[in-house]
Amino acid sequence: MIMIKSKKLTLESLDALHKELEQTDRSNGQRIIVSGGTCSNVHEGLELVESLKTNIEKHFSSDQVDLRVTGCLGYCEFEPVVLIRPGEIFYQGVKPGDAEDIVNGTVKNGKVVKNLLHRSNGNIYKTIDEIPFYKKQKRLIFGNTFEISPWNIEDYIAIGGYSALSKALSSMTPDEVIEEIKLSGLRGRGGAGFPTGVKWGFVRKAPGDQKFVLCNADEGDPGAYMDRSLMEGNPHCVLEGMLIGAYALGADKGYVYIRNEYPLALKIICHAINEARAYGLLGSNILGKDFNLTINVNRGAGAFVCGEETALIASIE
Repeated sequence: MIMIKSKKLTLESLDALHKELEQTDRSNGQRIIVSGGTCSNVHEGLELVESLKTNIEKHFSSDQVDLRVTGCLGYCEFEPVVLIRPGEIFYQGVKPGDAEDIVNGTVKNGKVVKNLLHRSNGNIYKTIDEIPFYKKQKRLIFGNTFEISPWNIEDYIAIGGYSALSKALSSMTPDEVIEEIKLSGLRGRGGAGFPTGVKWGFVRKAPGDQKFVLCNADEGDPGAYMDRSLMEGNPHCVLEGMLIGAYALGADKGYVYIRNEYPLALKIICHAINEARAYGLLGSNILGKDFNLTINVNRGAGAFVCGEETALIASIE
């Protein structure tokens, strides 16, 4: 079980914590980034992490190397993958037995483990930026997966997490938030691509005192893994989006609807909700403002139709 610290943040203390963590993060030395999504774990990813921990303790003092287990880094075909910083050295198909070569060889002595490098079309690639699969990508939704552990809210705060919520609560009205979303061009990622700002505007103007914000993470389409990968890698960006949406809609209750076949994503989003609550980012008087939101998790039973919003709502009810 991962212990959760408790810090009831205000607008001011959130900003101070961000600056403190950002500076601490920049001062770190060597970092080993391990893909820790479902795609990695089914290929001995968990065992690899434990082996890396053992070898780091063997060759370094506790503060010399940061071992960061992230969500999926995108190249599922070659899991587990490992990224070494500085240098951006990319290793693929890493096994627990390779940990000694990575820690003692690469991190401590700068030796590249050639048999772990990526190979494509007769070429061998040392760094992630050289690999054709990554070279032309501009990651937006998954861009921060390389930087954070999904199990640590402070990793998210260190890169500016929850600052958009802070801005909304401190300097924008709900209507201004909705207008900003309209101007952004943000759309739903389903087939209709419906404009998010327009939908939010409809809900805000809808009759009734009780409003809800729902996260549709059911994802019943065969071969579709975007929602699972996002929640496994960056759950707090989902929660921050729900918080901003709730503020704009006038909602004080929220639901994450996620299928029970995603055990890792389910475990991570529940942990993130508990972290956010402990830091004063969920519950009553969020960030010291007159804004309240509770979020519950509903487990779907695998019904394909529940990826459609009215079916999802009926299932929750």
